[in-house]
Order: sequence, then C-alpha cells, then structure tokens
Amino acid sequence: MNHPLNVVLVEPEIPPNTGNIARLCMAVGARLHLVGPLGFSLEEKALRRAGMDYWAECDVRVWESWEAVREAAGAGARMWFFTTKASTGFWDVEYKAGDWLVFGRESRGLPESLLREHATSCVRIPMREGARSLNLATSVGIAVFEALRQTRE
Repeated sequence: MNHPLNVVLVEPEIPPNTGNIARLCMAVGARLHLVGPLGFSLEEKALRRAGMDYWAECDVRVWESWEAVREAAGAGARMWFFTTKASTGFWDVEYKAGDWLVFGRESRGLPESLLREHATSCVRIPMREGARSLNLATSVGIAVFEALRQTRE
C-alpha cells in the first residue's frame, strides 16, 4: 500500500487517543508508527474500543526507540515535529506525499533534545493565548488533513 503520510507517536500514554489516531490513519491510508516505551498495552480494551473494528486494518508499526524509526525512515525522510514551542505555523510549510508527522506524549510533548536537533522542522498548531495544548488525537487530525489537502492530486 502506498502511504501518503506517516504519523509518528513518540511514547504515547493514553490508549483512547492512540485508538482514535489509528482509526484516522486507516481512514486516510496513512501509516501509524508507535515509538516506545508505550504507556499502555496494545491489547488494552480502551485502545481497541477507540479504534473500533478498524484496528486490524490499520498499518501500525511499533518501534522500540526514536533511533529505530529514524533509521527505518532513511536519511532523505521529511519529518515535521509538532510542538507548542515552535514559532512556525503548521500551515506555513509545504507537505509532500510520504512526509512524517511526529507528535510527542500527551503529558510532555516531544523531548527537548529532539526539538533542538530538528529545530528547523518544528511546527505548531496556533492556539489562543493561555491555551496550553490540544488533545493529541485532535492535533493529529488537524495536521493530517492539512497535509492531505496540500498533497491531493
């Protein structure tokens, strides 16, 4: 299957968020990458419930570490790191088919070291002053559909 996008969740913590994201990825044909350690078991009822009967149809890859994902993606992979700490808006970049959209944990986001290493590829979803963050599944949905809007043929 040709995947228009790769969605990466680094150390996700909340099963229903991951289940909802898996369902979204299946619906749009994106590949979901889960980077451990995971904050839950892939057998959890809440994960399966949120993914409904789509879980088996979703192309999910589980990785032990960020380094394993980076190696598998290859040197030429275009990655976008979603963080509230970026100054560039997510709609100010040009997405291409095959891009990797990378999201961090619900409680802390992406590790600072990863953000520093990829500073020119960090983007944010704008929010009003005083809002800390959006739900992870909501953020992934916003990002995925903007990338698909830009890459549709």
